[in-house]
Amino acid sequence: MPGKRRVLLVVACFWLASVAARAQDIDGFVKRWMASQHVPGVAIAVIKDGALVKAEGYGLADVEHGIPVGPDTVFKIGSVSKQFIATGIMLLVQDGKVALGDKVGKYLEGTPAAWQSITLRHLLTHTSGLVREAPGFDTQKVQPDIDVIKSAYSVPLRFAPGEKYEYCNLGYFVLAEIIHRVSGKAWGDFLGERVFTPLGMSATRVTTLADIVPRRAHGYTWKTGKLQNEDDWPAVRPSGAFLSTVVDLAKWEAALLGDKFLKGSSKTEMWTRVTLNDGRTFPYGFGWQLDDWPADSPVPTGVPMIRHGGSMNGFRAGYSRWPSRGLAVVVLTNLTDAPYEGLAAGLAIRYDPELRTTPR
Repeated sequence: MPGKRRVLLVVACFWLASVAARAQDIDGFVKRWMASQHVPGVAIAVIKDGALVKAEGYGLADVEHGIPVGPDTVFKIGSVSKQFIATGIMLLVQDGKVALGDKVGKYLEGTPAAWQSITLRHLLTHTSGLVREAPGFDTQKVQPDIDVIKSAYSVPLRFAPGEKYEYCNLGYFVLAEIIHRVSGKAWGDFLGERVFTPLGMSATRVTTLADIVPRRAHGYTWKTGKLQNEDDWPAVRPSGAFLSTVVDLAKWEAALLGDKFLKGSSKTEMWTRVTLNDGRTFPYGFGWQLDDWPADSPVPTGVPMIRHGGSMNGFRAGYSRWPSRGLAVVVLTNLTDAPYEGLAAGLAIRYDPELRTTPR
């Protein structure tokens, strides 16, 4: 064998061996994490510069029937959904149909006087002063979003709009209702037509108990030392509305890297920290948390991280992006309160070892 071919063969064998070793390390890491946290099933995706480099399922999507998790297993994603409601608003901004400074009363009739200074920007950034949950929301009752919203009309604001950040699911009910009224379509249909279908996100849809959803994961909880079935909610909150897969969310990540879908100016708005009335900023944009890596660092490290988590009965989801590193990690689980953050961080440093040495 000529010398050059021999060298190339050795290099190829070394590369294949290193890839296999890393795959085994990652698989072992995920399985150890699952065992330590009693997680029945998890799906992961790792995206590098828009390319899907790892999509894998582990454990069981349905424990009672022994159905395994795959990359195409459908999970509830909880508040990871907020970025899609925010995207719907930004698409309407790009269409010239709404503006971020518009007041809520422009779109909803009968809003109380206290709501008159609340803008779409306040709703997107959780700085509106609205209560976290409307008193009329009932997990067991399917009802129009506007009925839930109106149930909060008599509730005093917790603070003046723009005064501070306080997480608020009700605000995303209002945003979804505005999408509905401006577009003339149900907010789920609008996002399906403008986002999910064009991007080939065929498994992503509004949560439903009645419809048949292929490859749907079942939700669980760990109580009194054993795995149990978790209660399911027939009610849908726009703030945590969607079902999805890691493969679909990888397609979304690839779309976020280009400007054909969301303009650069729109993404800049979404990924800019909110400025409060007194000039201070808070690390939240439009449906995204905006931190430095690692997320618990008390001081800036110069490595920005854009992320959001989601929690629903029986499910925990996380979507983390390191834009300066061209890296994104998606973790979907079917266990209430599964601490996905450690798994996502461990995956990130295995694919980008320099993140391990970032000063804390």
